[in-house]
Amino acid sequence: MEMSSVEDAGGEPSGRRPEGLMRVGSGASDVIDPEVGGSGGAEAESGRKLLSSRYKGVVPQPNGRWGAQIYEKHRRVWLGTFDDEASAAWAYDVAAQRFRGRDGVANFEPLEEEADEAELAFIRARSKAEVVDMLRKHTYRDELRQSKQAASTAAASKRPAATAAPPEKERQHLFDKAATPSDVGKLNRLVIPKQHAEKYFPLGEDDAGALLSFEDGDGKLWRFRYSYWNSSQSYVLTRGWSQFVKEKALAAGDVVSFHRSASEEKRLFIEAKARGGAPPAARRFRLFGVDIVGSSINGEIENNKRKSDDYDGVEKIKQQRQAAFD
Repeated sequence: MEMSSVEDAGGEPSGRRPEGLMRVGSGASDVIDPEVGGSGGAEAESGRKLLSSRYKGVVPQPNGRWGAQIYEKHRRVWLGTFDDEASAAWAYDVAAQRFRGRDGVANFEPLEEEADEAELAFIRARSKAEVVDMLRKHTYRDELRQSKQAASTAAASKRPAATAAPPEKERQHLFDKAATPSDVGKLNRLVIPKQHAEKYFPLGEDDAGALLSFEDGDGKLWRFRYSYWNSSQSYVLTRGWSQFVKEKALAAGDVVSFHRSASEEKRLFIEAKARGGAPPAARRFRLFGVDIVGSSINGEIENNKRKSDDYDGVEKIKQQRQAAFD
C-alpha cells in the first residue's frame, strides 16, 4: 500500500493553503502573513503569528482547525485535520504508539499493557499506513470498537453451545434486499434501501461511516464498511462485500436477508438465498473432489459445445468442397 500520507519535512498537508500564508520555524507550527511583517526572514518574525499548540505533534491551521503530524525518518506524516486541539493531540498519541512504541512521548496518559490490552493489540496488528489512514478518515474509533466486538464474538464462540447463533425464532427479521446486477458486479458495494438504512443502521450527521459486523448461517463473521455516498445519495455496504459475493456465489436476483438478535447484544446476521429460496451455495456440486459452481461449469460446457458445433460445421463445409472437386 503506497504511503501517500508521507510528505517531505516542511511540506503541507493535502488541500490548498490560503494565498500569502507560509510556515516558519523548525516545528512548522506557526503560520504568518508575510505581507504584514514585510519581506525577508528577519522582518517576517514581526508579522502576525498564529498561536503554537501546547501539544506535541499539533499545528494550528489558518481556518481555525488543528492538524496533527508525526515525523518518521526525517519525513513528515500528516495525520489529518481536527476540530479541536485535544483531538489532534490524541491522534498524535495513537500514531506515536504505532511509530514509536512504548518509548514514544505522548500528550496524554500512554496506553497500559493490562488496562488497554485490546487497543494495543489492535494498533500492533496494523501497519503504520493503515493506522494513518484511519486517523485521516476519522474511522479509528469505529474500527477499534468493531475489532473489540469481533474479538468478543470470537471468544464467545469458544464457549459452550449456549453462545451459538440464536435460533430463527429468537431473531428479528429486519429486511430483505434483492441483489441487482450492480450489487454483484465489480463495484464492490451493496446498496441498502434508504428506508431500511435509516431505520436499522442510522448514521450521525458527522459520521463518515462505520464498520458493521454480521454473522452468517455458518457462524462466520463478516465486516463491511457502511457509509453514505453523496454522489448517488445512497447507503452502501462496501469494503468486504465482494468477498461475500464470491464466497456465497451470489447472482442477480438472489436475496440478501438481514436479521438482528432479540437479546440485548443486538447481534447482526446476514443470509444469502437464491431466487428459489435455497442458499446460493446449493448451486455448487463436487467434481473429482473439487467444489464447482454450477453456473460456471454449465457456462464452460456451453462454450465447449459451441466450439464443437463450430468445428463440425467447418468440417462439413470442407467435405462438401472436396466432393465438388471430385
